[in-house]
Amino acid sequence: MAENNIPKPAEPEIANAYSPPQIALRIDNVALVKARLSFSQTFMLSILAGAYLALGAQFSTLVVSDSTLHPGLTSLIEGVVYSLGFILAIIGGAEVFTGNCLIIMGYVNKRITTRELFNNWTVSYMGNFIGSLTMVFWMYKTHQWEFFHHTVGAKALVIAHGKVSMSFVAAFARGVLCNALICLAVWLCFSGRSVADKVISIIFPIGGFVASGFEQCVSNMYFIPIGIVLRKNETIVATLEKMAGKPVDLSQLTWKGFFLNNLIPVTLGNIVGGVILVGIIFWFVYLRPHSNLSLSVKRDFWHK
Repeated sequence: MAENNIPKPAEPEIANAYSPPQIALRIDNVALVKARLSFSQTFMLSILAGAYLALGAQFSTLVVSDSTLHPGLTSLIEGVVYSLGFILAIIGGAEVFTGNCLIIMGYVNKRITTRELFNNWTVSYMGNFIGSLTMVFWMYKTHQWEFFHHTVGAKALVIAHGKVSMSFVAAFARGVLCNALICLAVWLCFSGRSVADKVISIIFPIGGFVASGFEQCVSNMYFIPIGIVLRKNETIVATLEKMAGKPVDLSQLTWKGFFLNNLIPVTLGNIVGGVILVGIIFWFVYLRPHSNLSLSVKRDFWHK
């Protein structure tokens, strides 16, 4: 009988993920916070984001530089490893231009102004570019491109060459799909309550876009400039041609080719993918003014 009087330990509460309506409201509030950051705050956080994504880019280049696995499996490994950059940026609170396309939800919900929206996008884009180019400088100084008998440098050339060799339409379409996945990764992160939740939310959408060959303007701010720098190295070019088994035409791998063949169409595609395919659609479903459902009603609806 005495055993019946022993109090049972309380069962730990399980923190459920935020529901989609709650995610939408959280992003709406974050849009206001991001829009009210000072120029210096947004700019510095954007430089960090460019550097973080470049760290993921160089990491993935290193890991798959001498892979002899099936191309699909190699691409999968490349994507998972590349997720490092987004884990650092998103969880670390840095400002990534492509992810910031989601603050369109706050704009159409009339929480932020047109000026605040474009200020955030412009400053974060510039900062990402500077952060990426800074990492190009430091990675060149590391001489990492000499690793594995220059195959790391040759792989960097392969990646950069492929990115400037696409048509405008292909680069645009890959940009659309890429940022749809990136913004969905951000969306999923807002459902999580722990760092582990957010890391898992990041890996699959980000790994998926890389493995699928989709294009992100910020990561290309590292991938292509490092290729432009390395194409002047005769040893790396020779290693590339040995790997390819034939001469490789690198004439498009220039700053002009970078901007016209890749950065401009990919950036436009990223905006369309993030703003329309994710931001506007989720705003319409959860935040539009004519929706009279309260948060509690929405929560009950999604948990049925």
